[in-house]
Amino acid sequence: MKKFGLILMVLIVSLALATISPFAMAEEEQVLLKIPVAFPTSLPSIGTALPWFAKNVEAASGGSIKCIIYEPGKLVPPFEIHDAVSTGKVNAGYTVTGYAAGKVPSADLFTAAPFGPGPLAYLAWFYEGNGRALFQEAFDKAGYNFKVFPFAFIGPETGGWFTKPIEEPKDLKGLRIRFFGLGGKVMQKVGASVSLIPGGEIFPALEKRAIEGTEFSQPAIDAKLGFSKVCKYNYFPGWHQPASQCELIINKDTWNSMSPRQQAIIELAVRAANSYTLANSEAIQGKIIKENAKKHRVHNLYWSGKMLEALKKAWLEVAKEMSAKDPMFKKTWDDLQAFMVEHDYWEAFGYLPRPPRPKK
Repeated sequence: MKKFGLILMVLIVSLALATISPFAMAEEEQVLLKIPVAFPTSLPSIGTALPWFAKNVEAASGGSIKCIIYEPGKLVPPFEIHDAVSTGKVNAGYTVTGYAAGKVPSADLFTAAPFGPGPLAYLAWFYEGNGRALFQEAFDKAGYNFKVFPFAFIGPETGGWFTKPIEEPKDLKGLRIRFFGLGGKVMQKVGASVSLIPGGEIFPALEKRAIEGTEFSQPAIDAKLGFSKVCKYNYFPGWHQPASQCELIINKDTWNSMSPRQQAIIELAVRAANSYTLANSEAIQGKIIKENAKKHRVHNLYWSGKMLEALKKAWLEVAKEMSAKDPMFKKTWDDLQAFMVEHDYWEAFGYLPRPPRPKK
């Protein structure tokens, strides 16, 4: 019955949008969204999400909303997208929340939480918990002038690519590694030398041995960046990002200029894009992991219990320190933990145990 209710709701909304007076539609001003992106659109899931969204928004709006997508660095450098959209240099952007963490310390929690929720629970926190309201509040308090949408949810990333085995916490001490967000702070806590560089610069850094390891995203996305050519040890699970999402941001002046119909189309298309990336990303990882092992001689390895215990201990220390420094981080982290207490109880009863891991 719940599925039937959901389908019925979608049909009602779709019919309502479709039956709006042609005169009302004619009165709408056309909106052109110029959208610089932080990731190449050639990447699976997180890359293809925006073209998928743009195509469907244009079709659903009858052409009253059009999107022009600019590949990384073509219009705005990836790390400058937040400021560019806020100031009106461009009216929209597709990026990752953690790139604003320098000004918004809580931002990383809206990208992923180490040892935190999986993709369904994360999605639930955003849309049925307080996640989305806190998401907007964090940027509003930091003075940003844009509306933020959770966008492009995917499942767990790999736990990292390394040029040598990592068997003990001591193996991370002094290790030069590219690691994102809160996971990067954890790696620093356990002694690694961490840098954050854009995706397109990671492979050259590995090739030149400027770094000895990296994480970026899921196996199918990492494959496009060629990590398996240099790093032969790929660890799982992605404890630092058991679920991830990016974000679509639209300048508030542009958003407020849209008609209610146009705003509704954007809202619905964002939710549809999240469904697209969840399904697409889950469908394509297994084949890549097998290819990495058979074709590229990559060792697919699972973090030892000792390693995961050390990393989780370090994460809880990081979370405590950041909560003490930033009230918004504390507010968000406390809310997410409270949500997960209820969800974990459900998950413990509701879900089957997963199959045993393959030996290789």
